[in-house]
Formats: sequence, C-alpha cells, structure tokens
Amino acid sequence: MSIFYRIVIAAALLVFSGHFTFTGAAMMDAPAGYYTDQKVVYHNDGNAGDAAAYFKRMLNSINNHIAAVGQDHVEIRVVSHANGVELFQFANTNKELATFLDGLRAKKVRFLICGNTLRERNIDWKTLYGVQEDDIVPSGVAELARLQGMGFAYIHL
Repeated sequence: MSIFYRIVIAAALLVFSGHFTFTGAAMMDAPAGYYTDQKVVYHNDGNAGDAAAYFKRMLNSINNHIAAVGQDHVEIRVVSHANGVELFQFANTNKELATFLDGLRAKKVRFLICGNTLRERNIDWKTLYGVQEDDIVPSGVAELARLQGMGFAYIHL
C-alpha cells in the first residue's frame, strides 16, 4: 500500500473516530479564557500600493484583534512613521478612516506619531486628524523598540 493511501486512511479514521471534527463557525469563537491579557504594538509605516486600502485593512485587523481578545484584556499602541503618518492626513477627508480611528480610540487604542517624520516632512501635528501633542514620540522606530522592551508584542501588517 502506498504512502498516499496510508495517509488518506489515517485521516479518515481520525475524522470518523471523533478525534478530529469540523465544526464550522463554532471554531471561529475562542472559548472563554483562551487568550491571556495582551500588550501589542502595531507598526504602521504605510504601504507602497493603495495606502487608503492598506490603512483600512490595518485598522480592521486591530478592531478584530480587540473583538477576539476583549477590550479589557488587550492594550494596543500603533506607532506611525514614514508613509504611515498619511493615515492621519487622509482621515481629514476620508470619513471612513476618521470613523475607524475614532472607534479605536474609544476602545483605548493609542496612536503614536514619529516626531522625526513630522520634522523631515515639515508636517504640523495639528493638521493630523485627532492627533494630540502627547501622541508625538521622538522616534517611531525607537518607540517600537522601547515598547517591545516593555513586553509589547510586535505586529507589522
């Protein structure tokens, strides 16, 4: 008997014996206590392609992360530098992005902006959607490293 048939038979036995089941949508919800408390930093450096679409995907992923873990069990910071700062420029005229940002801020997501990027690109932080002076950090990449040193898991989409 070939190895292929042995694998097929073994898989069939697992399925039919009840050791391996397909439960569809039920598999999408994590059982209570599945996720432990999390501290996460998302790295937003923009996208070389369609920036608005990238920002929407990133913000949606953050929203999904909060929904999966629970707002009281996750601390999220988003560090934006380079082209990532465009998110806050686009949100001035893109109502969908602005609504996403407002919703995530209401869920206690903290958005941090690279001071080096603002200086190098001659951007006044006051022109960025929803940004406050205390959202500005000296260096975006140094802030990513600082947060990782404080136990924040790093995610770059």
